[in-house]
Amino acid sequence: MDIETTKEGRYIYGIIRNSEFIDFGQIGIGKRNDRVYGVIYKDICAVVSSTPIIQYEARRANMIAHQKVLEEVMKRFNVLPVRFSTISPHDNDDAIIKILITDYSRFDELLIKMKGKKELGLKVMADETRIYENIIQKYDNIRSLRDKLLNQPADKIHYQRVKIGEMVADALKKEIESYKQQILDILSPIAEDIKITDNYGNLMILNAAFLIKEVKESEFDDSVNKLDEKYGNIMTFKYVGTLPPYNFVNLSINTKGV
Repeated sequence: MDIETTKEGRYIYGIIRNSEFIDFGQIGIGKRNDRVYGVIYKDICAVVSSTPIIQYEARRANMIAHQKVLEEVMKRFNVLPVRFSTISPHDNDDAIIKILITDYSRFDELLIKMKGKKELGLKVMADETRIYENIIQKYDNIRSLRDKLLNQPADKIHYQRVKIGEMVADALKKEIESYKQQILDILSPIAEDIKITDNYGNLMILNAAFLIKEVKESEFDDSVNKLDEKYGNIMTFKYVGTLPPYNFVNLSINTKGV
C-alpha cells in the first residue's frame, strides 16, 4: 500500500513523568522525520509522533530510529520504553489521552519504580587463544596427555586427540562459568536488578543488562574498569550505557480499544 494514502495515527515511543508542553524536534521514525512531542495527562506524558498506520518492520534502520528517540528523551527524563511499532490508529491525541487515563496507575507505579535508575549493558568474551593456553597450563591431565601425543603420527592418535578435544571442551565450560560467577559476584551487589541473556558461542562469558541507580553508576563503572584491568589479558569487555531500560520495562499498550 502506498504510504501517502495510508491513514494517519500516532507512534508511541515511551512514557515519562512530565506535566508541561514538550517538543523533541523532528526526529520521528520513518522517512518523514515527524515531530516528536508529548501528550499529557496529569503528571504523565506519552512521547509520540504522527505516523502512517503501518507495521514497521524490525529492520536495523527502524529499530535505530526508535531507539534514538528514546535516547534523546533520556537526556532529560527517565523513560518507560514502549514496545517497538506501537501505533494508535487515530489521527489525534485524544486516543493517547484515553490510554494514559486507562493505564495511569500502571504507568505511575512503573515510573516510581524506575525513578533515578538506568540500564547498563555488559558483554564479556573470552580471547580464544589465551583461554585455551590458560586451560593447558591449569589442567595437568590435559597438558600431560597433550605432551604425550606431541610428535606422534596423526593417524595413530586420532582417538586420543578426540579425547583431548572433549576434555578441553569440558574445561572451557567450567572456566567460562567460573569467570562469569566471579564477575557477577562483584557487580551484582551494586545493581538493583540483572537480566542475563543466553550466551552465543562457546567463548561468551557474560551477556547481561544491569539496572543501576544513577547514584551508583560511578561505582559500577569503576568495578567494570577494575575487572577489565584484572582479566583484560584473557577476555574483552564491551560495556554499553546509558540505555533505555528495555530489559526491565517493555510496555505493551492496547491501542485497539481506544
